[in-house]
Amino acid sequence: MNAKERILENFKTPSNIVTRDIKCGKASGYVLVNPDISDSKTVRAVFFALEKESNAHLKTLEEFERYALYECETEISSDIDDCINKLLNGDTLVCVEGDERYLVVTSRAYVIRGITEPPTETVMRGPREGFIEDLRTNLSLLERRLKTPDLAIEKIQVGRRTKTNVAICYLSSVADGRVVAKIKERLDKIDVDGIVDSHYLVPYLEEKPLSLFSQSGVSEKPDIVAAKLLEGRVALFVDGSPIVVTVPFVAVEEFQSGEDYYQRSSYSTFIRVLRYVALALATLLPGLYVALQNFHYTLIPVRFMITLMTAIKGLPLSPLAETLLVLLLFEIIREASVRMPRAVGMAMSIVGALVLGDTAVNAGIISPPAVMITALSSIALFTVPNMIGPMSVLRLLFTIAGGLTGLFGLIISVLFTFHYVSSLNGYGSPYLAPFAPLIYSDFKDAIERAPFRDMKKRPKSIPNKNPNRQA
Repeated sequence: MNAKERILENFKTPSNIVTRDIKCGKASGYVLVNPDISDSKTVRAVFFALEKESNAHLKTLEEFERYALYECETEISSDIDDCINKLLNGDTLVCVEGDERYLVVTSRAYVIRGITEPPTETVMRGPREGFIEDLRTNLSLLERRLKTPDLAIEKIQVGRRTKTNVAICYLSSVADGRVVAKIKERLDKIDVDGIVDSHYLVPYLEEKPLSLFSQSGVSEKPDIVAAKLLEGRVALFVDGSPIVVTVPFVAVEEFQSGEDYYQRSSYSTFIRVLRYVALALATLLPGLYVALQNFHYTLIPVRFMITLMTAIKGLPLSPLAETLLVLLLFEIIREASVRMPRAVGMAMSIVGALVLGDTAVNAGIISPPAVMITALSSIALFTVPNMIGPMSVLRLLFTIAGGLTGLFGLIISVLFTFHYVSSLNGYGSPYLAPFAPLIYSDFKDAIERAPFRDMKKRPKSIPNKNPNRQA
């Protein structure tokens, strides 16, 4: 069995691989190429170089590499599995009769989209570049921002069948070696058929993968990832995904936006406080409304109580059932608007909310206060977009607790939630840091966004080797 047959016997449909006989001087052999993902110009250049009359004296792969294909990126390999993997990635294989080795010529060609502003992290100020689905392009965007030899980029392959390229990026002089070693250990233990997106890695990286709360950060912007690496985090790039995963992760990162660092610190601090207040309103307001209406109506101001009693008079549903129904309607509208095409989805969400809300109120099924409370809660939830999922579930649970047990049950539910999230700890970073435990030096970039000249130390909540970021 010659070298060509040893490669082709591993394919269920060998016809997908194009093979051509070559005659180069005194040597004869074969060229194997996957035309679907190979650069046709490079492949033609390989054939032209091998068939030149000036190469009539060539006999071995080493001579092919040195004299015929010296302009190409090449390597000689005898590992069948490695050669098959490179062939599937678009490289070209050259083999000579009587030689069991292969000359691998880099000829990969991928169709990639242009670098544009990511739809999930739009900004008024700051860089507009976003990662795309090509690993090499994404790494180049990062390296352009971190021009230092300390930037370590280690590539591994994950997935038995997809053999997805994953790049582990960190600053060797900043990132904690134990964190990097732990991440590598967990990636090495992954034994699955395939990794098709960076989110597939998240359950293997998190301490509690079944938790409602995410314990890893995600971003599509090179400037944000570079800033996180400068604080001691590790970034994971996955070929085929524009989403970069960063660990360790703390909850305050959800309230930080890239735009906070491109405008006045006083205004950024105000916006951050607004996000915290909005998230509290989004999560607790429906439950508080139901609890007051069911059990603690004496706490409601008299004028508001009169208006409320007038609005809910004659309704067939209880306050809890009414609020849950409105929450369900808003969730359905939101999910439908996300799944529909952008233009249709936007129109449908607006018209659907107006038509359903107005019709249900006029029909006497729900009350205007319930619609207003739920709408305010839903709008406030979008101030922290990465927490929409877990906060929507918590809002539902808090509403049920408030409707069944009043303020007592609502307070107990909130305390239990804080107790649970305070127990989360990934790679030495407490989830609620710097609030629990209290790390006063990290408050400069938690609720407050202090001026850059005042943030002289890296966050203590993120393990790192070098705590100083300013001289």
